[in-house]
Amino acid sequence: MDAKVKAHFALAAVALIYGANYIIAKSVMPDPIDPNSFITLRVGGALLLFWIIAARYFQIPSKEDWGRFVLCGLTGVAINQLCFFNGLALTSPINSSIIMTSNPIMVLVISAFLLRSSISVTKIIGVVIGAIGAVSLLVLSNQTDSTGLHFQGDIFILINSLSYAFYLVLVKPLMSKYHPMLVIAWVFTIGFIAVLPFGGSSLTEVNWSVLSTWQWFTVFYVIIFVTFLTYLFNIIALSILTPTIASAYIYLQPLLAGVFSFLFSFYLTQDYSGDITLPKVICTLLIFLGIYLTSRAR
Repeated sequence: MDAKVKAHFALAAVALIYGANYIIAKSVMPDPIDPNSFITLRVGGALLLFWIIAARYFQIPSKEDWGRFVLCGLTGVAINQLCFFNGLALTSPINSSIIMTSNPIMVLVISAFLLRSSISVTKIIGVVIGAIGAVSLLVLSNQTDSTGLHFQGDIFILINSLSYAFYLVLVKPLMSKYHPMLVIAWVFTIGFIAVLPFGGSSLTEVNWSVLSTWQWFTVFYVIIFVTFLTYLFNIIALSILTPTIASAYIYLQPLLAGVFSFLFSFYLTQDYSGDITLPKVICTLLIFLGIYLTSRAR
């Protein structure tokens, strides 16, 4: 199979895994596992798996690359994970998946500044339309939630999307200099050090004995599939494709999250399918239109 075809299959698998994660991870947060503890467990577990594979390629990065590795560890793991899980614990899975579709637009803008990519008038219009869709969703969430928790969670998800956009652009140059598995292993090492102060102590306070079979499945799903496999697949895809193409697969996630919301409503006590409303669909379409315009060839 052609390498580019494999890369696209890898990105499709990432979208599928993340689409289910919005519903699955929500079932254990914030009770019985608080978000910061879950993040520490998630990053630490995936870190061990990455180093098991990357040990054969072991190499200490050169001095001039350490700054980029640290930035990748912070944006791709620490800030990204802390904001995503804390945001998901507060807001709806549907809202989270819609907001994440702003990522390709952010990648385009960041690429323009950091990689000196050109931006046409059409792309600028696309960025504006996509931004209107994302902001409208945030305003809508704030108006329909008297507690303000949904709005706060949406802001966390938006920061997570921005952080991951920086990561996709920053990590690309490291792919051509080091083995992809070595890159991700070092990125997670730095990320784990950064998240440890937030969830390391509270992890020992989790009452693991109360976890149900489904919640234990959730823990392993998040560590192995949502963290280890998705970052592995993304790093493989980024070694072949551009950050913009990799980020474009994110806009499959609202559709998949909606499908999984419907499917899991028959199994879980919480039904999130009611969060799919016409105004949210309109916001999503605006973001999709923005993505289409920003990704068009000149």
